[in-house]
Amino acid sequence: MSEPRRGFKGVLFVLLIAAISLGAGLKLAQRFGFKSPLNLSVGGKADLWTEGTPEETPVVPKEVETEVAEIPLPEAGHDFSRLGPNTFVDLARQLDKTVVNISTTKVVQRSRPGFPMIPSPFGEGDPSEDFFQRFFGDLPPQIFKQRSLGSGFIINKEGFIVTNNHVIENADEVRVRLSDEKEYPAKVVGRDPKTDIALIKVDASEELPVAALGDSDQLQIGEWVVAIGNPFGLSHTVTIGIVSAKGRVIGAGPYDDFVQTDASINPGNSGGPLINLRGEVIGINTAIHATGQGIGFAIPINIAKAVLPPLKEAGKVIRGWLGVTIQKVTPDLAESFGLKGTEGALVSGVLPGSPAEGKLKQGDVIVQFDGKKISEMHELPAFVAGTSVGKKVELEIFRENKRQTVEIEIGELKDEMVTGEQIEEEDASEKLGLRAQDITPEIARQLRLEDRNGIVVTDVEAGSVADFGGIQRGDVIREISVDGKDHKIANMQDYTSAISSIRESALVRFRIQREGGALFIVIRVPASTE
Repeated sequence: MSEPRRGFKGVLFVLLIAAISLGAGLKLAQRFGFKSPLNLSVGGKADLWTEGTPEETPVVPKEVETEVAEIPLPEAGHDFSRLGPNTFVDLARQLDKTVVNISTTKVVQRSRPGFPMIPSPFGEGDPSEDFFQRFFGDLPPQIFKQRSLGSGFIINKEGFIVTNNHVIENADEVRVRLSDEKEYPAKVVGRDPKTDIALIKVDASEELPVAALGDSDQLQIGEWVVAIGNPFGLSHTVTIGIVSAKGRVIGAGPYDDFVQTDASINPGNSGGPLINLRGEVIGINTAIHATGQGIGFAIPINIAKAVLPPLKEAGKVIRGWLGVTIQKVTPDLAESFGLKGTEGALVSGVLPGSPAEGKLKQGDVIVQFDGKKISEMHELPAFVAGTSVGKKVELEIFRENKRQTVEIEIGELKDEMVTGEQIEEEDASEKLGLRAQDITPEIARQLRLEDRNGIVVTDVEAGSVADFGGIQRGDVIREISVDGKDHKIANMQDYTSAISSIRESALVRFRIQREGGALFIVIRVPASTE
């Protein structure tokens, strides 16, 4: 009986060793990039890109790898050299092959004026007149090719490449050169001008290396990052730096939310990857500061993740539309509206025929959209754009000194429409001074005004509070609020009556129309210095 028992134990021992070996083998396979067929990427997007995961081999040596949350706050004199001498070397070697050089060609025609038309010396109808016109008239247009360079990175072994829209926009020909100098023509699969992201594809003769995409929401300010690209045509240039800031709004578009870095970014870097120390792409290098050095901006990769699937399927992105213009809630505006803080987005106008018409009105402050808190004004356009067309959402607003809830069905933002969430921002200052007059029929025609109620600003004194506050010549004042009391302005008599109630140090809020749009401006009347 003892022999069979030993045999049974032996079988169990062998099975145990096999199980351990299989687990170790799978772990090693993950470490070296081999994935299980059941290992689908986050969101089911494994067919388009590879999602970086904590299980993948980090570029930082294992013995010094530590989760950020576990790192204690350093004391004075802390040694930050634990990364190891080859950290960036290994990262560059690993990711360089996934970065491509993108060159574009655009055919441009330019007219070449010649001599003015010279009539035939023999009068009209002379057979030689056509000769004189062809000889002395305008020359045929000059045709030349305009070339530009940019960068991109491969996200799929079948040849899908991510870059900036401005790199390939209006190009007649797009070509991609790999790190091994092989060159292929590229097809533009889809592009999204509003986020400046484009997806292109090459049909390569070999399986291409791919870059894994990380999670830009997890980025930490001060975290090391690496940029790879082709600045000034210098292929596969590697620069390093840190994440300097997040959520930067630089006026590039309606959905600004840039990662700022001091990793060197220059013309030609556009479309290249910004990479963390795990070897994951966490941004798309896009813009530089016009006058600053060491200030570059990258689109967070999570924005790209939302854009890439529709670009692959439809070539464009379908976005939600609310139909309001908004501006930042400044401290002075908050005080004039009776708000306790500056959170939210102030509605300065509601577009006719939009989903918001009849639901929202000028002066509403949107503090929550579909359960998401609006901490900064620029968050609202992104929330609206990411909402499915036809979905009914609840907006929490602050109106007439109390919170209210409204329900709005989101519409579709068409290409020819404005975003519906244009950002308008004006600051108030310390002085006052403007001249105005009634709106005459002639002024109404010049300003293309259908509604003649209100007054038009004819002059703004330089250096005055109105000047600093942002009021401009040609603005149409529709309403003035003094110390929380609203005054509708139909003519100069209403204006004079409203202004007469202004006291020293009061907040005066103007609702004005400018170039077809509406916005609020607040002026604080200065106290007497006598």
